[in-house]
Amino acid sequence: MKHSLLHNQHAQLGASFEDVAGWEVPAHYGDVAAEHRAVRQTVGIADLSHRGKIRVTGDDRVKWLQSIISNDILSLKPGHGLYSSLLTHKGKMLTYFRLYMQSEAVMLEDVGEIGETTFQTLRKFLLYGTKAKMENGAESWGLLLVSGPKATQVIQSAFGVDATFLKPMHFVMAQIGGSQALVLCTEETGETDIEILLPVAGLSAAWSAVLEAGTKFGIKPVGAQALEALRIEAGIPKAGPDLNEEIVPPEANLEGKAFSLSKGCYPGQEVVARMDTYGNVRRHLVGLVVKDSTVPPKGAKLFSGDREVGWISSAAHSPQLNQVIAFGFPLRDFSKPGTVLSIEIEGARHEATVHTLPFYSRA
Repeated sequence: MKHSLLHNQHAQLGASFEDVAGWEVPAHYGDVAAEHRAVRQTVGIADLSHRGKIRVTGDDRVKWLQSIISNDILSLKPGHGLYSSLLTHKGKMLTYFRLYMQSEAVMLEDVGEIGETTFQTLRKFLLYGTKAKMENGAESWGLLLVSGPKATQVIQSAFGVDATFLKPMHFVMAQIGGSQALVLCTEETGETDIEILLPVAGLSAAWSAVLEAGTKFGIKPVGAQALEALRIEAGIPKAGPDLNEEIVPPEANLEGKAFSLSKGCYPGQEVVARMDTYGNVRRHLVGLVVKDSTVPPKGAKLFSGDREVGWISSAAHSPQLNQVIAFGFPLRDFSKPGTVLSIEIEGARHEATVHTLPFYSRA
C-alpha cells in the first residue's frame, strides 16, 4: 500500500484511512459533515497526492499529445489548461484528465483516482523516435486542494500568491516549499478550488503553511468521503466510476469540454463525430435523488417499471440537501428531469427521481 508523504500528519489529525487505487488515503477526520461544511462555508484542505500525475517534455510533446488525445491543444498558451481524454477506437473513455501547458513541459493530472491507467495508456502510444518523454509523477509530485469561499485568501496568506484572478483551468507558477509549483484553479467541489502541484520535497511545508494560514477561518482537513459528496453535489463526474470504457464522452455531457469535433483525427474521433452529426447518443449522465436514505453502490441497476434502463455510477449522502444523491446513466428516453425510476439494491427497489445537474451551485 502506498502512502502520501503526509500520512503521519493525517494520522496525527485523527484520520481514518481507506484504500484508493492502491494508496491509503484519509477517508475522514472524524466528522464528515464538519469537513463538508468547512468547504461550503469557509475553507478546507485535502491531500490528493495519490492522483495520477504525468510530466511530458521533449520537442514533440505537443505534437504527440495532439495526435492521440481527444481535445485540441495546439492553441493552448502557457498558464492555461483544459480537460481531455484518451479514447478507444470505439470512442470509449480510457481515462480523463486535466492538461496544463507550460513553456517547457505539459503536465497531466487525472480527474479521479485511477492509479497508473493514464500513464500506462499513454506509454503505448509513445512510439520509438518520437521526441517526447514522460515522467510518471505519481510519487514524485504532491497535490494539495484548497477549497472554499476563503481559499484564495488562504493561498495569498500562505504563499504570497494572488489566485483571485485565476479562471478555471488557468494557473500561475510560484516558489513554494523551496520548489517551483503550479498554483491551479480547478473544479472539484463547486466552490473556489485551488490546487498546488509541486515536487514532494515541498509538500509537507506547503501543507503546514496552508493549515496555519487557514486557522483564522477554521480550516479543516477534508477526507475522501466529504470530497465525494461535494463533487456529486457540484455535478462533476470523474474517471473511474463515472467516466470509463462503458461510455463515450457525449453520453457524459462533455461536449465543448473534453473533446474536439474539429481538430482532425485521433483514436475514437469518428465515433464521437458521428454521434454529434446524427444526434444518436444512447444514454445520458443524469443526477438522481433517492427517495429514502439508502446509498446505492456503484453499478446498481436502474429500472423503469420492469425494464432495465441503466446503472448508477456514483452516489453519496448529501449534507447540503440532506438526501442521498447519485449519478446515473439511463437510456436517453429516461433522462428527462422529473422522470421517476427505481434502483435495485440487494434485491429491493428504491425510488429515485432524475434531477438537473448540478445539485448545488454557489451562483
